[in-house]
Amino acid sequence: MANSLNTITVDGKTYDLETYKTTQGVKASEVGKKNELDKDAFLSLLVTQMQYQDPLSPMDNTEYLAQLAQYSSLEQMTNVASKLGDVYSLVENIDSSVLVGQLSSMIGKNIQWHDGSNNFYEGKVSGVSVTDGQTSVIATVKAADGSEMQTKVEIANITRVGDGV
Repeated sequence: MANSLNTITVDGKTYDLETYKTTQGVKASEVGKKNELDKDAFLSLLVTQMQYQDPLSPMDNTEYLAQLAQYSSLEQMTNVASKLGDVYSLVENIDSSVLVGQLSSMIGKNIQWHDGSNNFYEGKVSGVSVTDGQTSVIATVKAADGSEMQTKVEIANITRVGDGV
């Protein structure tokens, strides 16, 4: 006989897990996919509890109202969490747009920056870059041989902006 923890009884017939999956057409990848209770599962449990309550000893009204309040709270928290995610995305997009707009006003201006240590460099801003959520400016720098090259400069490393560099 199969382990009683791995069986399911449907319409009076007991199946082990593998037989049930085969007879019901359940894919192995779908079993155990939803291990957490959401608001729909909570409501389903509540309805089932009400359906099978003893008519001679019905559920206490206060307990029923408390469970309905819990369900309502769960649903509202789920809705709030969803809306907060939308607001976060919107604010993040606005922040990026404002920052790019502000940095674009630096194009054509001279800047000075450091590389994280005591090495300082000078160049002229030729563009703005947003890559993987990191916003930086592109500076054109004159090399020792007189040629020009472009380098990406992190905003936090800029020490001065303007013609008096």
